Amino acid sequence: MPKIKIRPLDDRVVVEPVEAEAKTAGGIVLPDTAKEKPQRGKVLAVGPGKLLDSGKRGDLSVQVGDQVIYGKYGGSEVEVNGEEYKILRESDILAKVVS
Repeated sequence: MPKIKIRPLDDRVVVEPVEAEAKTAGGIVLPDTAKEKPQRGKVLAVGPGKLLDSGKRGDLSVQVGDQVIYGKYGGSEVEVNGEEYKILRESDILAKVVS
């Protein structure tokens, strides 16, 4: 697991996108121009939670190490030390991958 120096705020999550397969199930090799943006990734860091009206922090549903699926155009892309990451709000995460 790479060491990153990003500490997300509130209900934000840092995700490392997992690249889509370069081949289809039928064995057809896809060129880079035909690949879609990744919508799946690994959670690398989580914020402390959204600040509630009561002054307490809400718990996040994801933890470091979880595999998640997020919206195609959700979040912000950032580059740190030549690596691409996504910073998403917890609400941009659609599902947690359960094995």
